Amino acid sequence: MSAFCPHDPFAAAREKDGVLVNDFNGESIPMILRHADVREAAKDWETFSSDAPFRVPIPSEENVRSVRQLPIETDPPEHTDYRAIVEPFFKRALKPDFIARVEAIVDQAMADAISRESIEIVHDFALPIQSRSLACLLNLPDSEADVWTGWGTHVFREGDGGKKGTELENYIHRQLDRASAVPGEDFFSALATASYRGRPLTREEMAGFANLTFAGGRDTIIQSIAGIVAYFADHPEGLDFLREDPKRIPLAAEEFARVITPLTHIGRKCPAATDVHGVNVSAGERISLCWAAANFDPAAFDAPGEVRLDRKPNPHLAYGAGAHFCLGAPHARLVIRSLLKALGAQVASIRLIEAREQTENEPAYQRSNGYLTLNVRIVGHGFSPI
Repeated sequence: MSAFCPHDPFAAAREKDGVLVNDFNGESIPMILRHADVREAAKDWETFSSDAPFRVPIPSEENVRSVRQLPIETDPPEHTDYRAIVEPFFKRALKPDFIARVEAIVDQAMADAISRESIEIVHDFALPIQSRSLACLLNLPDSEADVWTGWGTHVFREGDGGKKGTELENYIHRQLDRASAVPGEDFFSALATASYRGRPLTREEMAGFANLTFAGGRDTIIQSIAGIVAYFADHPEGLDFLREDPKRIPLAAEEFARVITPLTHIGRKCPAATDVHGVNVSAGERISLCWAAANFDPAAFDAPGEVRLDRKPNPHLAYGAGAHFCLGAPHARLVIRSLLKALGAQVASIRLIEAREQTENEPAYQRSNGYLTLNVRIVGHGFSPI
């Protein structure tokens, strides 16, 4: 049984036209596929704008949230000023003391997993790691992580759809009420006391920042963790490769980001009528920047279907490009590196028990995008497999 099979459903369209038109909930959206084209478009926010509330994600999210996500759903110069408000919190992931705290979270989760006869990775391993590391990032108590874990892998799309979005928004407003009454050192307090261009943030702006924080890096980190565990179940020699030289861990982390690319694509709006590689897009209509297709482009990567844990250079676009480069990239990289470090230090082997893939079944393509469930037996050093 094999759990990790990188698949590139965009290869033929990328080579032939460089663009693939797909229907998303009745909306015809051309997907830009080639690495150079995606990178160029991501940097051209005037032609391909993010100033599109609820419409940057694909499918759009008008029915699951009531606030514009900040700063992602704005363009410079507003985006630049909004981003500056929260970037210091996200850059905490670069500080040595914070790195040590996240590594401890992952180390403990790995030790717990090894102590079990088997573990379901998506919900019982990756989701708690994501929640606890986020609580650390936002300087909130661990008890809050337990609340977030209860939301499941996606705050909008897993479960009751719009009801979950309402639950998230109610939670955000309770936290903002608390922080406004008694400010502390946490993320919500930073929002409650922040200013934008000389005035306090509105409550809607505060909620927009928080909404993105809880929605943007949740399932992407969870599926990255699951994909990495699945890879080493299929490729135990990879653990030996990392153990031989721990300096390979940062390179391996970038390679997993490239190959897994948990966010297939992102939307942009065309303010004016635009020719997108031979496809006419009317003013106000959307295009897609397809990170997943760009990251398998043979024009940018030698043998892109191969997982090379020491790939260098690796100009992948899993975290985007340009002004809207992912705010959470330092945190995501830290979690992935911490996982690879813990795997190398603690794990002798991983035995796959069951894997159920999560797929995107679109009219023009089908893409595996992580796992619904992934059951494994993780064997630690000094233990014998069951």
